[in-house]
Amino acid sequence: MTTTDSEDTKSLAGADGVSKVSALPSHFPDWAGRLAELYFSGTTSSFILHGNVFDFVRMNGDGSRWGGLAEFVAEQLFGRWDVVLHYDLARGLRPLAGANAKRLQGMVEKLNRVIGDVRQVKRDPTTSLAAIDLFIQKNVMADADDRLSAAIVIDHASYVAARGDRLSLNDQIHLVTLLNWASSPYIKRLNLAFVMIDSRLTDINDRLSSNPHVAAIEVPLPAAPDREAFLAHTTRGLDVTSFSDYSTAELGKLTAGISLTDLEVLIRSSREGGRRLDAVYFRDLKKRLIERQATGMLEFIEPKWGLDTVVGHDAAKQRLLDDAALIKQGLLDTVPMGYLFCGPVGTGKSFLATCVAGSIGVPAVVLKNFRSKYVGESEGNLERVLNVLRSMGPVVVVVDEADTVLGDRDSGGDSGINARIFGMIASQMGDTRYRGKIIWMLLTARPDLLPIDIKRQGRAEVHIPLFYPTNQTELRAMFRILARKAGTSVAEEDLPEVIPHEGNLSGADIEGIVGRAWRASLLAKATNITKEALASTLATFMPSTQSLERELQELAAMIECTDAEFLPPAKMARLEQLGGREKVQERATAIKQILEER
Repeated sequence: MTTTDSEDTKSLAGADGVSKVSALPSHFPDWAGRLAELYFSGTTSSFILHGNVFDFVRMNGDGSRWGGLAEFVAEQLFGRWDVVLHYDLARGLRPLAGANAKRLQGMVEKLNRVIGDVRQVKRDPTTSLAAIDLFIQKNVMADADDRLSAAIVIDHASYVAARGDRLSLNDQIHLVTLLNWASSPYIKRLNLAFVMIDSRLTDINDRLSSNPHVAAIEVPLPAAPDREAFLAHTTRGLDVTSFSDYSTAELGKLTAGISLTDLEVLIRSSREGGRRLDAVYFRDLKKRLIERQATGMLEFIEPKWGLDTVVGHDAAKQRLLDDAALIKQGLLDTVPMGYLFCGPVGTGKSFLATCVAGSIGVPAVVLKNFRSKYVGESEGNLERVLNVLRSMGPVVVVVDEADTVLGDRDSGGDSGINARIFGMIASQMGDTRYRGKIIWMLLTARPDLLPIDIKRQGRAEVHIPLFYPTNQTELRAMFRILARKAGTSVAEEDLPEVIPHEGNLSGADIEGIVGRAWRASLLAKATNITKEALASTLATFMPSTQSLERELQELAAMIECTDAEFLPPAKMARLEQLGGREKVQERATAIKQILEER
């Protein structure tokens, strides 16, 4: 027996069983240490492991063995306990001892003496949980010398503790049974533990996951040391240089955000596919693997431009360049948690965010639509995305149309989905552990629609307004840069002396004009944009007219600005003309009322 004479003494893995976190084996992951700390405290005996739960886990100190999470829990975390009972819907109830056949035989004998052959128990959760409950009751009531140390591992726990308010009677019984185990003071005094495993915490009934007697512990994607150790194990006996331009140590550092399972795919696809793992192939594979890890809800973007290609907004660019320099130097404490880029449509908010990522030199991803019509699916999707982002850092996260994507605290008749999503994102954005590691860039033409919780200091801290070019110098520079972006050029002397529509051409308008002029030039067999093609295009181009919507977007950007230096002279003059920010706010409110009455 591994139970001690004192009911108050807790023990876990180790040569003879350990009773403090510092004595755990050095190869144990951080999440296992957190579980042990809570268990040793005597306050918690029920745990939910969620996140990267289908990945490999290191099974020993030298990295020569790797196994699944349930196997690690049974063989390592509770490796010295008398019994580990594993349950899932497919395989039913069974003892689990990892690779130790002798220990498995001992478990079977002990269980037979208490409740009989568990392998004969029906697989349905109602019958299986009742059998476990009988085992626990007998164990609690037994004399101290006859008690067994026992861990109950429930895989795919969301199928046992289903999410929802309208549960069937059996589902209610399952939930109450699990809650009774979690809250029992008798169970907490003994070496009894319950570990529920599911990839998505949001799929488990929140009455269980949010219960104060239950600890939800995230299993993160692997850190660099684990990736390097796993790669060394996977490529043992192989000449890595024969199929890769990178050593295992280099791959371990470069594969943040990738699971160990996918790392195995990366190596095998290169070896067995006969494609050398060079810079191009590695970048493509990493992009695909991370996008798959996030189930298509993150899209990699590869910045081709830096901030030097952005015209105007010199103060804002300097701020962004300074922050980029701090990130490169690893001085993250003074870097903002995030930025808010606002301004009328077509002012190049997406382009600026991409250019910032290019200047920083870190991966950049776009947060795609993660919402679903199914209850709980949206929160589960977002949970997976945030797990990937936390493991990738440093990474730039671009959220376009942020006022629509992020939601707010108002449930609005959607069963609270909007509020929960908002809470998850707001919590992550405000987590200072990820300052300089997850850099949020929120883009919107209507910053006034974003909840103040998101825009406050400590989340999207720096608000940068963008406007249409306000003078001829900016217009001429934009024509040259956007021509280069389109893969061509326009000579300074081929630009008209005065470009028409000053103050009414957006960056998108100019890009469209350049594209049309380039097309006309190509049809004329020219090798770059000609003076005639550009003049003809400008003469026929009709920009959008001034509208209340556009004025509202400009006013909202002026109001949101967090540094007066970010405002170009023309907009600063407009601000003063209207009588200051208070009067601008009044004008914006009046426009909103007019638009709502239409």
